[in-house]
Amino acid sequence: MPATPLEAEVLLVVATLGQRPEFLRQTLASIRAQEVPSDIVIVAPLANESIQQAAREFEARLLPDPGSLPGAINLGVDQSPSTYAYVNWLNDDDLLEPGSLELTTSALKANPLASVAFGACRYIDTAGRELWISKAGPWAPRILNWGPDLIPQPGMLVRAEAWRQVGGLDESFSFAFDLDLLLKLRKVGPLVDVGQVVSSFRWHADSLTVGDRRTNIAESERAKRQSLSPTARKFTWLWEPPVRAATHLAAREVQRRARKSAS
Repeated sequence: MPATPLEAEVLLVVATLGQRPEFLRQTLASIRAQEVPSDIVIVAPLANESIQQAAREFEARLLPDPGSLPGAINLGVDQSPSTYAYVNWLNDDDLLEPGSLELTTSALKANPLASVAFGACRYIDTAGRELWISKAGPWAPRILNWGPDLIPQPGMLVRAEAWRQVGGLDESFSFAFDLDLLLKLRKVGPLVDVGQVVSSFRWHADSLTVGDRRTNIAESERAKRQSLSPTARKFTWLWEPPVRAATHLAAREVQRRARKSAS
């Protein structure tokens, strides 16, 4: 049985259109397998029968899809009680590793000034085979303003007070809203690395960040510029081209491994 809002410290929002019911069930099962109790809110088209079944099976609350991914995540948090200490979201094909919430909640409790706890992320293909592990470690927050975003969103955990302080996600972003959030949260409190793999990201052809890489990079650059001082913005031309190239290279390498895994 899921915990009640007063028992659970963690709120997890799962936004889905119901197009990948088999992956959605795996996502929800990975949350329910955690030792740390959490409450789940699914934001989705309410008429979808597979989503209704999943919500009943995993005892999640169901809210109507507002029409955008960041809007759905914000809705899930905003329409939930303010008693939760920690919040995050998972896409309908992300997975939490066993012990993930224990690691991230413990890190935030041990670092009361921290706004986010994060760890490494396992990239997997549609069959669940490992392709890559993203594990930038404790230096990832130091390059967030100018370098690639190496903090995996799946599996990270945000202190709810810090989430409210920055106003949640900026819905003007379609892709880089997680980076924009991290840049704002870093000004509220440190981002701490737990030093272990805490999640899996499924790499496949219709993943948002894979399907429109150019728009994602353009939005990431906008988020970084907004976080910089006016003086620093004048020098973005020094690092944006090499970071852009490195991002494309990393994406091609994961795609190569995905094709090799599938063959």
